[in-house]
Amino acid sequence: PHSGPVESKNEAAMSELVPEPRQKPVVPMKPMGINASLLGYIGIDTIIEQMRKKTMKTGFDFNIMVVGQSGLGKSTLVNTLFKSQVSRKSSGWNREEKIPKTVEIKAIGHVIEEGGVKMKLTVIDTPGFGDQINNENCWEPIEKYINEQYEKFLKEEVNIARKKRIPDTRVHCCLYFISPTGHSLRPLDLEFMKHLSKVVNIIPVIAKADTMTLEEKTEFKQRVRKELEVNGIEFYPQKEFDEDLEDKTENDKIRQESMPFAVVGSDKEYQVNGKRVLGRKTPWGIIEVENLNHCEFALLRDFVIRTHLQDLKEVTHNIHYETYRAKRLNDNGGLPPMTVETEENHESNL
Repeated sequence: PHSGPVESKNEAAMSELVPEPRQKPVVPMKPMGINASLLGYIGIDTIIEQMRKKTMKTGFDFNIMVVGQSGLGKSTLVNTLFKSQVSRKSSGWNREEKIPKTVEIKAIGHVIEEGGVKMKLTVIDTPGFGDQINNENCWEPIEKYINEQYEKFLKEEVNIARKKRIPDTRVHCCLYFISPTGHSLRPLDLEFMKHLSKVVNIIPVIAKADTMTLEEKTEFKQRVRKELEVNGIEFYPQKEFDEDLEDKTENDKIRQESMPFAVVGSDKEYQVNGKRVLGRKTPWGIIEVENLNHCEFALLRDFVIRTHLQDLKEVTHNIHYETYRAKRLNDNGGLPPMTVETEENHESNL
């Protein structure tokens, strides 16, 4: 008679040990049209495409300044870089016009469109630089102009009702043209780069490089690099801004081999072996601008436009502009520059 309850106890113990087999949950059907291998795919990589579309809609600004003596081919080189008439010649500059007595600054804006991407390009020219007998302090108007653009941006930024997109007139890149003397840099070159390398990205360029033999060109490049190093002048890309090893390796190669770029500019086309090329005609043949055996123009173009354009803008914003902004707010006791009075005080401090 006692067997029943004992059995039920044992059964209860057993059922605790061996859980009843549960019914398997119903597996939902795979959605139609989605490949099994894509399940679990989030789609983060589409962010790049979204950014690209947005950039293409708004376009972007790039402001390039050219500095150097008259006759070094600054306008021609900029026209060659962007393959269109973007320099001062297109703004009705006359050959008959006299050389300005002081450094004038002319900014010419253009919109270049390629592959659906719009670029608002501004070329800032500095006629009159280094053309006088006494060139003392002739970089001052240029430095003033660069700082004025930072000031303009800062004023827009500290407005209470600020624009969604602040117009960017800051100088992203300064091409400094070195005369192809084959000797050393002039004191003016060193003074300019020493003063301005702290406020703008300077890229040194040896102009009219077809006036030197290959050996002279190599020697001159090495001499220029050495002089810049001895004088503690840092040109773009500066070593301390290399973000990672890949950047460092790539930029070291540019700093130690390519810089300063020895270039030849030309906006004339010639027929060479059945192909139309940009070049300069000489009695002994045609110097092809985009041929690396002839000059380093292609290296400069790839560096400025294809690989480092975005970086030039970022260094301008995060380093040069930030430095200016910090100093400006510090001088002003941490207050944003709002009134005309503070601006006058600041100018008297400069």
